[in-house]
Amino acid sequence: MGIWASIGVIIPFPFYDYLWKNPQKWVDICGYGNDPCKIMAYVSHFLKFIQFISLFSVSSLFWPPPFYFWPLFLFGQFLNFRVYQLLGESGTYYGVRFGKSIPWVTEFPFGYIKDPQYVGSIMSLVACLSWVPFQYILLWCLGYFYMIHVESEEDPTTRAEPLN
Repeated sequence: MGIWASIGVIIPFPFYDYLWKNPQKWVDICGYGNDPCKIMAYVSHFLKFIQFISLFSVSSLFWPPPFYFWPLFLFGQFLNFRVYQLLGESGTYYGVRFGKSIPWVTEFPFGYIKDPQYVGSIMSLVACLSWVPFQYILLWCLGYFYMIHVESEEDPTTRAEPLN
């Protein structure tokens, strides 16, 4: 099960990498009248489901979790929720790359934590270390670190032209 769980954990990252580097192709694939951010969100949610199933397949759950679980997990999820609350679907799912105008946000956690959604996700994953073998958490976190690097090198000239 280890190799399949590993593949399941890393499967979203080539998709995100492709979309970041080829936004016009994604907008064209989505077609006129379709929101590329919404379609990316649907695909991302499906891939996230595969990631969770993959982790669950190698996990050993017990109750109660260790003391560090709650603060890490809750603050990590708070950061994720807050980013989505402030940016919305289009801001979270590469809207700026797909030719949308996304307003600049400065409220917490932006301006205080670099890459707050990834930081929140990593915190939530680390919280689960007592249940999930280290190598799967590390692999998932490496995927996030890779995307932080990819997304830090945005070239505005490669942004897509919206079809609608």
